[in-house]
Amino acid sequence: MMARILIVEDEDKLRRVLSLQLESAGYEVESVGSAEAALRLLDRASLVLTDLRLPAMDGLALLESIQRQSGHPPVVVMTAFGTVEIAVEAMKKGAADFLPKPFSMDHLMAVVRKALEVQSLREENTRLKEELGQRYRFENIVGSGPKMQEILAAILRVGPMRTTVLLCGESGVGKDLIARAIHHHSPRSAHPFVKINCTAIPENLMESELFGYEKGAFTGAATSKPGKFEQADGGTVFLDEIGDVPTAVQVKLLRILQEREFERLGSNKTRQIDVRVIAATNVDLRRALEEGNFREDLYYRLNVFPLTIPSLRERAEDIPILAENFLRKFARELGSQVEGLSEAACEKLMAYHWPGNVRELENAIERSLLYATGTQLQPEDIRLDHAPRRAVPGNGGNGNGSGLVSDFLPEGISLEEHEQQLIREALRRAAGNKSQAARLLGLSRNALRYRLSQMGLE
Repeated sequence: MMARILIVEDEDKLRRVLSLQLESAGYEVESVGSAEAALRLLDRASLVLTDLRLPAMDGLALLESIQRQSGHPPVVVMTAFGTVEIAVEAMKKGAADFLPKPFSMDHLMAVVRKALEVQSLREENTRLKEELGQRYRFENIVGSGPKMQEILAAILRVGPMRTTVLLCGESGVGKDLIARAIHHHSPRSAHPFVKINCTAIPENLMESELFGYEKGAFTGAATSKPGKFEQADGGTVFLDEIGDVPTAVQVKLLRILQEREFERLGSNKTRQIDVRVIAATNVDLRRALEEGNFREDLYYRLNVFPLTIPSLRERAEDIPILAENFLRKFARELGSQVEGLSEAACEKLMAYHWPGNVRELENAIERSLLYATGTQLQPEDIRLDHAPRRAVPGNGGNGNGSGLVSDFLPEGISLEEHEQQLIREALRRAAGNKSQAARLLGLSRNALRYRLSQMGLE
């Protein structure tokens, strides 16, 4: 739709010239001789081109009135009495640009096009931010069971704070989604959310990627470059797979968490930074700490608000609603005629143990839609990944000195889940006495308390 330009100019001849020029360029034009008349037509305008000297209300007063209205159009001011002071005042009050008279028609068109392009970009940016915010609303984090309701409640508690959050859980449970939800439910939501995949960055490049570098800091550093933390200033940094950060870089991360300051690589200048840190891991950081691969002080700085995201097996009641959600999404994208899941297909999904969690379920639904021929997804359409379990050394059930994990782990559960079952059984036998339960498990009381806190039972 062609932009509509509102001209506010009390000189009839100039108003006609401007109207003809803009109309010949393909714009729709309305022109008035006073600010009061302009305010009545404002809701139809894509851009306002106004003189500063007007009868009664002048151009600056008109500009201020326009700025007070929501969703207002950009304003370009023009005047024959142009001085630097007037231009600065108009720009401070929100003018998109300034045209000193006399000006050429080419100059006019360039200013109009620029103002409209900037406005279009701002509107697009606002729309994208709104769409992004919609994506991370609670309604879009699917999970009606008690475990996910606890997670959503935790997001509400910690979101508005500056508190550092440590997200734990298996790969594919949605830690990225939870991190973004925390950011979008915080006062920092209008500022950047910068995700750093610590596994994907080579060790020799991690320091420069995270903290930036100065020109000449190393061979090939032709210019200075800000790091990820600087890019996130005022917003949130999400450190995914924090357990893979080298020890040398962990020292700098600790300083950012404690002092909110750092230096770029090759610089002695200390820079202040205001970021909120959310970290995520699918490994046992406590074990990495005990093995000397993770700093203890950094662990406790990160572990201020630990949040364990349950596996899909632990919240099986959410599988049907998640599957329906993915089905609707991919049916639209693929142009599929499938409208829903049959009861038998749903039972098949519920019976599977989902080692890849929500990500695996999403992939399975997309794949199944490609096989489906009817309007409902049937069990035979659902192709699940029954990969063989990895062999491990030891005395297996086949008597040959090696066996499969399934020889000594119950089918369909992970080592972590099996450990949690043993802990719960020990607590049951010890009637809730932690010291006695720790002795049954061959653990120290502190080690048991740590594992209980990871389970959310402390």
